[in-house]
Amino acid sequence: MTDLLFSVKDLVVLVSGGSRGIGRSLAEGFAERGSRVLITGRDEQTLKTTANEISKGTIPVEYIVCNVADPEQIARMVNTAVEKAGRIDCLLNVAGVNVRKRVEQYSIEEFDGILDINLKGAFLVAQAVGRRMIEQKTGGSIMNIDSLNSFRPLKGVQPYAMSKAAISAMTRGMAMEWGEHAIRVNALAPGFILTDLTKKLWADPVMQEWNLANCPLKRLGQPEDLIGTAIFLASDAARFLTGQVIYVDGGITCGVHWPIPLS
Repeated sequence: MTDLLFSVKDLVVLVSGGSRGIGRSLAEGFAERGSRVLITGRDEQTLKTTANEISKGTIPVEYIVCNVADPEQIARMVNTAVEKAGRIDCLLNVAGVNVRKRVEQYSIEEFDGILDINLKGAFLVAQAVGRRMIEQKTGGSIMNIDSLNSFRPLKGVQPYAMSKAAISAMTRGMAMEWGEHAIRVNALAPGFILTDLTKKLWADPVMQEWNLANCPLKRLGQPEDLIGTAIFLASDAARFLTGQVIYVDGGITCGVHWPIPLS
């Protein structure tokens, strides 16, 4: 028997940054469960390929080209999504970038580029979708992508960590203001997830050994490991849950692992 409490069938789901990695996996997870999914990203060919590959059932995944560093493109993207689907029930606010360097080595241009997409872009996308949801008067669910860096910053990614710490505050603030409109705003904070962009990093045996020593579940995460939590947050099962950051990280933020034997 299917439990409709966790159903996302017929929801209109907009995935910002949905052409690859975590965004693609989440988009596919919703499409497989009967949602009408629209994905966005900067490269049209990549979007087109992804949309074709993850389309499931009778409702094809559609795509909209959008660079979230450009406010005008964000406005057009949200308008286009509503024109195509009639409404937006759920936003997955995934688009993000990172540059690994020491603090003293970042240029102003690199700093601005990271914050423009990860923070300003995420805010403007959520703001534009939130406005639509308020107008619709039907509520909705917004999920921002946070990071374990907002819990404990890693070395070499300071602007990224700053942007994700701000996403945590943004999530709680939006939840407080939009709760009266039945709009729930939460954040997913992935741990170390193996994607095309991180394969080179995690191919290093030293990094693999470190993860095995520090992750309670003794493995790297896969993009599909986030699908269940996202489905839950979008469904009626989470109808009284808002303003939360949920760490989907294999337990790596549980505490500090130190090399003292327990027996």
